[in-house]
This record gives sequence, C-alpha cells and structure tokens, in this order.
Amino acid sequence: MPLLAERMSRAKPSAIMAVAEKAKKLKASGRDIISFSIGVPNFLPGAHVYAAAKVALDHDSGQYGSNRGSDALLDAFIKHLADGGLPGYERKNLVVGVGAKHTLYNLAEALLDPGDEIVFPTPYWTSYYDIAEILGAKITTLPCPPEQQYKLTPAQLDKALASKPKVFLFNNPSNPTGMVYTREEIAALADVIAKHPDTWIICDDIYNRLVFDGIGYHNFLQFRPELRPRTIVVDSLSKTYGMPGWRVGLIAAPENVAQALVTLNSNHITNIPEVVSAAAVAALTGPQDITAQKCIEFAQKRDEVLAVLDAIPGVRCPRPQGAFYAFPDISVAFGKKHGGTTIGNDVDVCNALLDAKGVACVPGSAFGEPRALRISYTCKAAELTEGLKRIKEFFAELV
Repeated sequence: MPLLAERMSRAKPSAIMAVAEKAKKLKASGRDIISFSIGVPNFLPGAHVYAAAKVALDHDSGQYGSNRGSDALLDAFIKHLADGGLPGYERKNLVVGVGAKHTLYNLAEALLDPGDEIVFPTPYWTSYYDIAEILGAKITTLPCPPEQQYKLTPAQLDKALASKPKVFLFNNPSNPTGMVYTREEIAALADVIAKHPDTWIICDDIYNRLVFDGIGYHNFLQFRPELRPRTIVVDSLSKTYGMPGWRVGLIAAPENVAQALVTLNSNHITNIPEVVSAAAVAALTGPQDITAQKCIEFAQKRDEVLAVLDAIPGVRCPRPQGAFYAFPDISVAFGKKHGGTTIGNDVDVCNALLDAKGVACVPGSAFGEPRALRISYTCKAAELTEGLKRIKEFFAELV
C-alpha cells in the first residue's frame, strides 16, 4: 500500500477551524451557541466592490491572468502601501496570492529549507507554527507572556537573532492578542534587527488598518529603510474590507523574493480570478468609510469585552489596541470545577464553556500560550453582550 509523504505526519488541521466547526454543528443541532471563535470581521464590503465584480463578470476575458497579479491590482496595492507609510514600491516588488495564508506558505517555501531556523513571538497565529512544521523548519518561539503585555522586547529579539535564524516572523497588530506595538517599540526592535544582517524579516501586517486609541500603525521600514532588501510585508483584504471569502493576499518584497513567489504561483495557482481581482481593486481604491466605521465599532466592542473581563476575579487581559481579539489569561480557573467537570487547562475551560454555556472560544494553547483563550468579538452587539454575560457566569460558578 503506498504511503503519504512523510511531511504529512507533521501537518495538522487548523485548531481555530476545529472549534468553529464544533460550534457550527452544535448550533445546527438546535443548541443556542454564541461563537467567539473564528477570526472573521463579520461585515460586508461596500456596494462599489460588488459593482466592480459584476462589471468584471460581464466583461470576462475567458483567459488566464498574470502570475504576479493584474497591473491594476498591483498599482492599487502600491498606493495602499504608500498611504500606510510605506512608499517606494514598484510592481516588480509585489505579488498577489489566494489569501495571506497562501502567500505566507509560499514565502516559507521560498525562504526555508528543511532544518532552517524560523523565530517568532508567542502567542502566535496558529498557521505560523503549522506551516513551518510541514516544511521541516527548526522553530524557535520567543515567549511574550501577559506579564510583558504579550510584546517582544529588544533584548529577547537581540538574543534570538544572534543565532542567525533564516527568518524572523513578526505580526503587528497581533492575532491572537490584539496588541499593537507603539512607534517607540517598533523603532527599538528595528534598531536590533539592523544589527543582524543574516535574517529575512517577514512583517505580517494584515490588521494594519484596524488600530485603535490613536496609537497608529508602524513598520520597521519606517525607522530603518536599509532593511528593505530583506524585509517582506504581508497584507490582505480579508479583515480590512470584510472580504475573507474572496481570498486576496498581497506581498511587498525585494525583487528576488517577489519573483520567487511569482514562480511558485505559476506552479500553484496560476492567477487569482479576474472577478476577484476587480473587486480587490475597488476595495483598495474606493471609499474607505466602512473600514473606518468598523474600526470605531471594534474599539467600542473591545471596551465592552475588557469591562466584563476586568470584573472577573483573577482574570487579566492586557489591553488590545487593534484587530478584533482579546486574549485573557484564564489560568485562575485551573484546578477548579464547573458542575462535575474538573478544569485542568485552557482546553478544559473552552470545552466546559461551550458545553455549559454555549460559548465557543479558542484555547490559548493553539497559539502557544496555554494560560489563555481567544475571544473574537466581531459578532452582533446583542450576541457579544449575551456571550460575555455567560462567560462571567461561568467563572462565578467555579468552585
């Protein structure tokens, strides 16, 4: 009997999708389920996006598209980058993919040989670890616990880069924590990176337009432009424009990296569909009012989440300032019981919370921090309020 490739023994299904699927099945069976699990923005793009898609459908060429991406989309992304404080990119530096996850996988294929070291802070987005494992990379995580606000320090980074890892992967704003690095924090980390010239830098910045409290979005390149020849910036339409199902990821990179990804696209996907490309151009170049309004709403929901979490004895949650997640430390529940269920870890908390209260959250261990759980708070306002009420009740009932 033929066997699967050895690498498939290291491949794991997404832990986030597993929770979301379980919640969906319970809801379909008639349970009253509130899901704080999957990281979708839960709003739709503006009418101009659908209008552009319809025009593209009506004028479908029936041909293959560019492996790199259409000129119109590349030009729209160039402007988007410049508006966000990263000017100076050209088409030769850009590549489009089927969502940011696809572009990150391609990047890993292009930059990492088996045994090469990749470093990233913990907590991390689940797919960082999973992709690196599939490709046989050596993974080094840099613990950033709630005691240090889930943020990487310059000293930690300096020590990690001293071993000359092939790739340093950095996510800002953060999924799962919602933390955003200040201007001063990014500048300090950029100074460290500049001391270590042998490492590629990947900036996963897909939440860069979803930043609260006037803190602003900042990138290493704004403080150390000499890093551009080894820095790759990853972006996406999914979160900013309410388009996760359209699957548009974008990368700005040194020309040799961009060309490597074009080559991989030519063997993987050929191109993204014309209709999707047209919709993406409209999203990037059209009115930005929906995104701006949703950013305000997410900040208000963040405040509601924090108010409830802060009222639960023993639970602590560093203040998120971007994306749409909260990542509370819920280890106060460990060793206690809810009903007849003993709570030993974060998975037990999430299972008991779902079974007893019908609230779905993702265990922090999926993100490398087993003392926490992730709350995605983009659901309807009434559902958010009710779900938070149930969480508060759950912790009050622990003995």
